[in-house]
Amino acid sequence: MTIKHDWTKEEILEIYNKPFMDLLYEASSIHRENHDPNVVQVSTLLSIKTGGCPEDCGYCPQAARYHTDIEGNDLMSVNQVKAQALRAKASGSSRVCMGAAWRNVKDGEEFDSVLEMVRTINKLDMEVCCTLGMITENQAQRLAEAGLYAYNHNLDSSEEYYKEVISTRGYQDRLDTIGNVRKTNVTVCSGGIIGMGESNDDRAGMLVALATLSPQPESVPINALVPVEGTPLEEQAPVSIWDMVRMVATTRIVMPETQVRLSAGRTEMSREGQAMCFFAGANSIFAGDKLLTTPNPDVGEDMEMFKALGLHPQKPFVKKSKPESVEATESKFLNLGEKPKWSRPSHKIERNLEAQKKSKTSL
Repeated sequence: MTIKHDWTKEEILEIYNKPFMDLLYEASSIHRENHDPNVVQVSTLLSIKTGGCPEDCGYCPQAARYHTDIEGNDLMSVNQVKAQALRAKASGSSRVCMGAAWRNVKDGEEFDSVLEMVRTINKLDMEVCCTLGMITENQAQRLAEAGLYAYNHNLDSSEEYYKEVISTRGYQDRLDTIGNVRKTNVTVCSGGIIGMGESNDDRAGMLVALATLSPQPESVPINALVPVEGTPLEEQAPVSIWDMVRMVATTRIVMPETQVRLSAGRTEMSREGQAMCFFAGANSIFAGDKLLTTPNPDVGEDMEMFKALGLHPQKPFVKKSKPESVEATESKFLNLGEKPKWSRPSHKIERNLEAQKKSKTSL
């Protein structure tokens, strides 16, 4: 089918606000035209470097400026990551996504270590994804050369509401990073979070930003906010399952070939709720007991749910062939020691500042 790239906010809102059963039927029909409805891609998310992030993202317990119960750790070793990847593979995951609490990638020993992690996991015949913050074109090329399958860089929300959640980086930096990834053979994973206090207009705005990319992201995670004590959004009410299903269904309709991932917030969803999301077009999940720092259903529970619904885990490299890993000694792209000037917006977010003050007084 022809992919539409000129979506408007008004068109997407019209879809989002359709009668629920009509929306579900349309999304499910489009899903079946483009995907096997009984196959779900399973990823394992691994925090290779936790906590101490300099950003002020209002939802994130890893921000150093907020006082949460997150225990930070330095970058994991290659052997530690390999052991976790083997465990994930044995439990049915086809992809390992490595997350580091960095603002952006810095050339040096730590990035070289991450590149070796990518090579190691790729050689296990698993898809490798990284989420490391902003990256330059050269850094994206080095990741691609190592065998990276996907790079995750979420837009989080609409450009307008983004400014109500984050003040330490700009929306354009997110788009520029995705653009740098697109200059390689690495696929793009980019989505956002609902339940942060945004309007339906903002949800549609985020989907406009994603759906008008050409090509559209190969994977779009839809996260429900998990409020964490100590963060600016700690008192947000949980998003309803109806809103989650609407968001999944709308994403499926405007991005028919994309894999739509049910991400954070699944612990608050019943199996019946998740089943509606799968029917509406979700065909990817994160498995394992933790998503970076937030709770997630146990993989055994997920496999029980899969059995009840007649779902099967997707094998690796179905959507795109396995990339070859180039060894560090054969690399054509060198460490340039880049120091890019990523933006630092000057506006202030009151609830972020209040949370930071609380953090200081509680120490």
